[in-house]
Amino acid sequence: MNKQELLNSIKTKITDKIQSFENLIAETRASSNDTKSSMGDKYETGREMLQQEINNLQRQLNEALIQQSVIQKISAEPSVKAQSGALIKTDKGLFYITVSAGEIISDGKKIMTISAESPLAKAMSGKKEHENFTVNNITQVIETIW
Repeated sequence: MNKQELLNSIKTKITDKIQSFENLIAETRASSNDTKSSMGDKYETGREMLQQEINNLQRQLNEALIQQSVIQKISAEPSVKAQSGALIKTDKGLFYITVSAGEIISDGKKIMTISAESPLAKAMSGKKEHENFTVNNITQVIETIW
């Protein structure tokens, strides 16, 4: 497994997400400007709804920016235990402890990216190969750590 390629893929995914949120915010602000009119209170509700949408998008953008900040600090160096930056194969799947960016396909394998703050990452934290851990009454065995 090439952790640097995976890391680059996650960085690209997050950068694309940030760009998408920035574009949506700009488009929504432009829509908000279009609704300004002297027609009265009827348009105030529409503007308020657009402002709420902008606030929601801004929150999501901020979360993506935090993810980008976290991912910049993660190293592709090999790991010997489950920790931030470790790529872990268990008997149930492949997990990359970075940020929660969903599923990534690499070499035809599905890899779930998970945050170090997730219950799964916390349960396996500090564990080494051939050790097991339990989450939601499901026990998994760590087979390999990269």
